Amino acid sequence: MRLRADVDRQILAVAVPAFFALVTEPLMLLADTAIIGHLGTPELAGLAAAAVVLGTVVGLCVFLAYGSTAAVARHHGAGEVSAAYGLAISSLWLAAGLGAVLGLGLAATSGPLSAAVSSSQAVADLAQQYLLVSTLGLPAVLVMLAATGAMRGSLDLRTPLVVTVVANVVNVVLNVGLVYGLDWGVRGAATGTVLAQWLAAAWLVAVIVRRSRRAAAPLAPRVGEILDAARQGVPLIVRTLTLRVSIVLATLVAADLGDVPLAAHQIAAALVGFLAFGLDAIAIAGQTLTGRALGAGDAGLTRGLTRRMMAWGVAAGVLAGVVLAVCAPWLPHLFTSDVEVRNALVPALLVVAAIQPLSGLVFVLDGVLIGAGDGVYLAVAGLIVLAAYTPLVLLVAWTGAGFTWLWVAYGGFIAARLATLWHRERGDAWLVLGPGRSAD
Repeated sequence: MRLRADVDRQILAVAVPAFFALVTEPLMLLADTAIIGHLGTPELAGLAAAAVVLGTVVGLCVFLAYGSTAAVARHHGAGEVSAAYGLAISSLWLAAGLGAVLGLGLAATSGPLSAAVSSSQAVADLAQQYLLVSTLGLPAVLVMLAATGAMRGSLDLRTPLVVTVVANVVNVVLNVGLVYGLDWGVRGAATGTVLAQWLAAAWLVAVIVRRSRRAAAPLAPRVGEILDAARQGVPLIVRTLTLRVSIVLATLVAADLGDVPLAAHQIAAALVGFLAFGLDAIAIAGQTLTGRALGAGDAGLTRGLTRRMMAWGVAAGVLAGVVLAVCAPWLPHLFTSDVEVRNALVPALLVVAAIQPLSGLVFVLDGVLIGAGDGVYLAVAGLIVLAAYTPLVLLVAWTGAGFTWLWVAYGGFIAARLATLWHRERGDAWLVLGPGRSAD
């Protein structure tokens, strides 16, 4: 009983601040959704199209956070503090360079990308406006990912929390002023978000640099270590790519259904993202605590932490589902004045609510395996899940089943992820001990 209480304390020490930090991150998108949503349905649909492009690019780079969390946590667990901060600095250099390259590429292709995921030319034009401004903040976003991951690995959850809360407050104030005060429309929303992102990135980098100097870690770029971090991230990129392809498929089907379903899909996706970030707090605990336990060479503690976090994941999912189901009838009013969009949203949100307990368990298992460095398996599992999900979402398009069934198909996606992750957790192949970066 005492051991379980100790495990719960460790989980809560990471998960609680991680929860508040994580739920503030998607608030930037929710704030943009609410502010832009009251400009009109075409503007909201344009944000939906831009968000899926931006989300795909940033999502593919989430390995910057996951990889640095696992690597830094393992080295801290093994007592190698200077090496841990050396890896953190290398991840920042990688993030900055990658962000600059991807920002330029996204700006150059913003037109065709916007058209590909939009339901009309008017929507595509608005999406491109948002994308072009948002590319200026891409390096900042990736640096934020790497810095936040490194801090989680060192068990500092407070700093990312404070930074994200301040950045979101700044984001809302700027967006309201630029969109409604200066009448900049979707460009104003994107500009406010970019400025808030750069504020957060600069703050986090300053903290890591100060701590690295204290730990006598090198600050200059070390090409070999940066390239190694990039190589280690490849399996996680594949894993994330499969997740993003599933999201793009769903958005394309929603766009094919029309402006109203696409606008409703943007709101539903933003709310699902909000819930996902909240549930992911326990997954962050999984990444951090698993990495530290494995780095310290304690397989028994790793198993105990995993099983307890799985229970926490289910409980959190049940709570999230109940809250969403209760709030479903009035939530759409916060994001749109279009009655058709509101009516389309309610049944879809009830479906999402029913899926949340499974989602909570999926996120925990995903976090544990990421913390263990089990990237290759996660990549293979992602491909299997995508192969199972694709026929489901395409069936919605082919049969014209309607917007709600798009989210029923999402339930099949979550179930497939659970099957692959649970299968892996029951074995021992992922339990690799020591300060090494990967279990592959």
